[in-house]
Amino acid sequence: MVPKIRRGSRTHGLLVYLYGPGKRDEHTDAHLVGSWDGFAPDPGRDSSPDPDPKVTLARLAAALDLRVKQAGTTAPAEHVWHCSVRTDPGDRTLTDAEWNTVARRLVHAVNLAPEGDPDGCRWVAVRHADDHIHILATMVRGDLRRPRMNYDFKKAQAECRRIEKEMGLRQLKPGDGTGAKTPTSAERFKAERTGRTEAPRETLREAVRQALAGAATEEEFFTRLREAGLRVKMRNAPSGDAIGYNVALPGDRNREGKPIWYPGSKLAPDLSLPKIRHRLADGTADQTTQSAATGGRPDWSPPARERRNATGIAERAAILLDSDEDEAAAQLVGVGELLDAVAQTSPVATRAELGAAARAFERATRSHVRAERADTRAIRSAARGIIQAGSALGRGEDGGTTVMLVSTLVLVALAAARWHSARGHAQQAQASRQTAEHLRAAYRQAAATPMRALREQGRALPEAERRTHEATIRAALPEEGLRADSSSTKTDALAATLAQAERSGHDPKALLRQAIDMRELDTAEDVNDVLVWRLRRLAQLPAHPGEATRRPQAGTKSSANRTSNRTAPTAAARPAASDPRNRPPRR
Repeated sequence: MVPKIRRGSRTHGLLVYLYGPGKRDEHTDAHLVGSWDGFAPDPGRDSSPDPDPKVTLARLAAALDLRVKQAGTTAPAEHVWHCSVRTDPGDRTLTDAEWNTVARRLVHAVNLAPEGDPDGCRWVAVRHADDHIHILATMVRGDLRRPRMNYDFKKAQAECRRIEKEMGLRQLKPGDGTGAKTPTSAERFKAERTGRTEAPRETLREAVRQALAGAATEEEFFTRLREAGLRVKMRNAPSGDAIGYNVALPGDRNREGKPIWYPGSKLAPDLSLPKIRHRLADGTADQTTQSAATGGRPDWSPPARERRNATGIAERAAILLDSDEDEAAAQLVGVGELLDAVAQTSPVATRAELGAAARAFERATRSHVRAERADTRAIRSAARGIIQAGSALGRGEDGGTTVMLVSTLVLVALAAARWHSARGHAQQAQASRQTAEHLRAAYRQAAATPMRALREQGRALPEAERRTHEATIRAALPEEGLRADSSSTKTDALAATLAQAERSGHDPKALLRQAIDMRELDTAEDVNDVLVWRLRRLAQLPAHPGEATRRPQAGTKSSANRTSNRTAPTAAARPAASDPRNRPPRR
């Protein structure tokens, strides 16, 4: 049940709309389901004393405005309180009596007309569709004072959550005021008329978010906005310093033919210029990528190197989220930028699901929790590296490293869901779980070909070698309570990966132990798949099995103790547990 509250100054004009046909002929059988005294005239069904509904509507408007006129100049300029209340499409149809109860509870909750108060404000509830009502109230009490209506939206939301539970309706997640502003009805209707799939506000929000992903400077951010084709207008103080910005879509104009501008703060709370500057100051992305410093092979393409780098950094973000510390709040912002970067540069086959994942996670990046040490340089640099490296080709090493990264991001999203749930952030936790589902869908699309090839390689191993690796898998996984079924084909890809790692000079047992110890696996949809990609990254094996495997260079460590500075701590070399970020994950 969703309440939407607005304020206005035209009682009669709003009633004309509520009792009219609607802008698209959607109003049917408009009638009152409740009023302040139960005896208000109903222009929809009342035929006495005058059968003309226009006369009855004028009488109703006059009755509602009586206290406003009596208050004179002390009445508020915008004296109309308008609240539409809509049930979920899957809910049952409420009766008029039930809608009357809903209306009475809401005007009581926001202190317009408390139960038992003879001086409460005058109000009516109009129903002109099965799934919603409109509550119109005039904000002058019977004693000619204004009602105390602080936080009316939050109070209406809280009352709707209680009504949903009591009436057996779909129970929505309680909000915390950090969500982005949703498009108005007028914006949605205009989008439909002009053939857009979404309102301009939503298109602009995504475009601004993508321009910010990995941006190193404010100038770079605005350059990206313009390169994306958006109109940008700066707001300057008298001193000439920029204090804000507005964006508009080309071709989106009002009746006067002027562009329709949206301030960044009206797109989302964290997209205002001060918030963007704060983010850039907390975690300015490095101007150059980190591939050379993170042990990337020189023969890998730039997109492949950057995705491998980002995978290790994403693993560390998951560990921080599992630590349950407030400092992890900063990592959520970085993960959001990383998802935006991957969605922009992903292969075509996975772009839709990855884009949906990035849009869903946008809600998970905002809460009232603030990190005191908001260092997001590593993760924002990873996002920047992916953007600068350009699009993955969707085949070979490029596409394989996309699979590797997406597999890790699934676990990061689930860690974010647990982090938010522990703090009662219902909407953010749900958004994180939705993100994980989109990422899983993208993973299944992208992993089908490389995993099929790896399974074939596993089945083609010599019998003795395959049994040796299956024994290694069975010995390692039960310790985690995650038994592998050696009689199935699930371990074929894992066995093939261990065989390739061994041929490259690694110790399969130690390498598998390291991959398992990186962090928990309980939330993995397929443990074997997760371990395959961890192993291939740790051993620097090609992400696509069709790529050539190269042995470690002479003089390098070939055991599983070799880790780059981008991998998570191993069980044998973890920092002290006194640092909450380095505590072992909860099992």
